[in-house]
Amino acid sequence: MNPSTESTLARPVEERLRALLLRSLDGDSAAYRAFLDDLSRHLRGFLRKRLYHLQDDVEDIVQEILLAVHNGRHTYRADEPLTAWVHAIARYKMTDYLRSRARREALHDPLDDDMDLFAVSDAEPAEARRDLSTLLEQLPDKQRLPIMHVKLEGLSVAETAKLTGLSESAIKVGVHRGLKALAMKIRGAA
Repeated sequence: MNPSTESTLARPVEERLRALLLRSLDGDSAAYRAFLDDLSRHLRGFLRKRLYHLQDDVEDIVQEILLAVHNGRHTYRADEPLTAWVHAIARYKMTDYLRSRARREALHDPLDDDMDLFAVSDAEPAEARRDLSTLLEQLPDKQRLPIMHVKLEGLSVAETAKLTGLSESAIKVGVHRGLKALAMKIRGAA
């Protein structure tokens, strides 16, 4: 079917749906029922073409769209094409439905497939801090304190010297010797 034939066929559908909606907005309940029936058929075709892999869900989406059209019918402007207004609503509802479906499916994914979820633990950093504290406690104060203040807390050599009462050169030597001692302890434990 070529585009000019489609637009020729679409024009009567547009005109009929628009006339029914306008009559229904003026209080004609029979016109509103006819509008909803015709619109339902139009929407099913629209959705079946786009959601060929979700044919079981088409009716649910049609109902969502009809409800949105019903709730928003007062926002329709008579000087604009009705099918464009309805298709905009349909696209939003279709997108919402697909997002919701994707979220539901994600909740039902078995955890066995995602074992890497458990590969990293929040406990690891805490365990590392505890292990480091245990190793640092084995060092003399003149090595432990410089490492704690300079390397772990980020204080300068001068600030650490002032805080501990050691000279700046003693702080530098303490860091150097302390790190060397920690490395030996780690190698001995490994």
